[in-house]
Amino acid sequence: MDSATPDQISAAKLIRSFIMSVSCILILTFSTQAQTKIYKGSSSSYSDIICTVHNDKVYKGSSNSYSDILCSIQGDRIYKGSSSSYSDIIYTIKDGKVYKGSSSSYSDIVWTINDGRVYRNSSSSYSDILTSYSNGKVYKGSSSSYSDILYNYSDHLSIEEFVAVWFVVKYDY
Repeated sequence: MDSATPDQISAAKLIRSFIMSVSCILILTFSTQAQTKIYKGSSSSYSDIICTVHNDKVYKGSSNSYSDILCSIQGDRIYKGSSSSYSDIIYTIKDGKVYKGSSSSYSDIVWTINDGRVYRNSSSSYSDILTSYSNGKVYKGSSSSYSDILYNYSDHLSIEEFVAVWFVVKYDY
C-alpha cells in the first residue's frame, strides 16, 4: 500500500480548507441577499412592516413565503401575486410613465414618475403631485414634512419596485 507523503497530506488539508471557506462565503452571500422592508409612517419597528421586497417580489409584512406574495416584478412589468401571466399584468413602466396593464398607450398612463415625485396620469403639474419621495421616505402630495410620511423603506428601490410597493400600499394595505 502506498502511503501519502507529508507534503501530499498538507496539500489535501489546504484544498479542503479552501473548499470549506468558499462554501461558507457562497452560503452567506446567497442567504443574506438584500431585503427591503417597507414601514408605516416614519417607524422602523418590526410590528410596523407593511411589506418586504425581495428577489423581484413584494411580500405581505415581513414574510418571504410564496403564499404571501402580493405582486411580482419581471422586467418593466408588475404582476398580480406570483403570476407571470399576460392577463395578470397590473402595470407596465416605460420612461418614467406607469401604464395600466400591458398597455403603452398615452391614454392609459396612470402615473408619471419624475424627480422624486409621482404625478397623476401624464401630468407634470404641481397640482397633480400624488406623492413625493426622498431618502427612503414617501410623503403625502408634494410635502416633505416629517408628519406627512406615508411610509419609509430600509434600502434602495428600483422604479419598478417603487411602483409595486406604491400599488401594495395604495390598494392592498
